[in-house]
Amino acid sequence: MTQGEELQSWLSRFLGQAGAVAGTVHLHADGGLRLAAAVNIPQKVQEIVAWVPNGKGMAGLALERGVPIQTCNLKEDNSGAVKPGAKAVNAQAAVAIPVRAGGVIVAVVGIAFAEEREIQGEELQRLEDAAATVVNVR
Repeated sequence: MTQGEELQSWLSRFLGQAGAVAGTVHLHADGGLRLAAAVNIPQKVQEIVAWVPNGKGMAGLALERGVPIQTCNLKEDNSGAVKPGAKAVNAQAAVAIPVRAGGVIVAVVGIAFAEEREIQGEELQRLEDAAATVVNVR
């Protein structure tokens, strides 16, 4: 199995365990993020987010700030963190989670849910812990 296939399989399991409807894995490379896996993300959106610069969109902000970036509703968010392409995803609540290895961010895992809600406290910690296992896929 190639790394891409392994990441795709990992992402499908991660989303299923979390009860999510869509997600992405971006790997940190060359000062930004390269899309490595996607589930239920429209092809056009995948093309738009194939490369994400540091600080742009939810994933880029998670990379820049080193903390999870989230929205209660992808389609109605006006914060500037959610780019127009992300609004095409058939989901509402979403979070982009930075993943570290050796203290350095190596990936950002995006996860989206069907319903509008805030992801906080223990739920956010569980998602962060589960997202961190992506570093085992190599």
